[in-house]
Amino acid sequence: MNLVDTAIVSDGLTLCGHLARPPASAGGPGLARHGLVICHGFPNGPGGAATTARSYPNLADRVAADTGWVVLTFNFRGTGASEGNFSLGGWVCDLRAAVDFLLTNTDVDRVWLAGFGTGGALALCAAAEDGRVGGVVAFSAPADFDSWAADPRLFLEHGRSIGVIRDPEFPEDFSQWARELHDIRPVGLIGKLAPRPVLLVHGGDDDVVSPMDARALGDATDGEAELRILASAGSRLRHDPRAIAVLLGWLDRQT
Repeated sequence: MNLVDTAIVSDGLTLCGHLARPPASAGGPGLARHGLVICHGFPNGPGGAATTARSYPNLADRVAADTGWVVLTFNFRGTGASEGNFSLGGWVCDLRAAVDFLLTNTDVDRVWLAGFGTGGALALCAAAEDGRVGGVVAFSAPADFDSWAADPRLFLEHGRSIGVIRDPEFPEDFSQWARELHDIRPVGLIGKLAPRPVLLVHGGDDDVVSPMDARALGDATDGEAELRILASAGSRLRHDPRAIAVLLGWLDRQT
């Protein structure tokens, strides 16, 4: 089960998270002032929203131990034990609240973001509008959410079926909820991150989000972003040792 030891408040909702601090032997005082927020993706496993991100506390612990950084991971609204219902705009607010929490409640003075799938895409969006973020690494990130926006009512029913939308009366304003699926576009915002570092990592055999999305995101930075395509890798990069090694190496270069 998730190790829940941190409560983050976002829009009046309580989100459950895990804060990993480096051991005293890891790194030095300078490294300890670096913080990372790790973001999970949209639920797609057999357990749906209830089991989302259960392995992420272990990842946060490993990254903190290996890098000397303070690492926060959490469940977005509508997943795990966090309150609320899914919306793209709500998840962006949750990510902003996580950055606020790390800067307010630890000795970190700057935050980097790492995200998988939808979490990676929204990390790019949030960082584009937040100068406190030092850089982003996005794994298997979609360039946009047009496939969801094409039939928002069908997607809403899918959200209900997997448990990420729990309240039968949600959303109160369907038009606004649906509009966010079209208006929140990582490919339109990633260019605002320059000159901050961006790393895009994608599986060459990803059949959920095409590697072409990663190339489109990279092109939108005029070649400023670093792009890594992992041969024979699918969509579950969280469980690919090569992807985690790339993450650790990229973080090491940020110090």
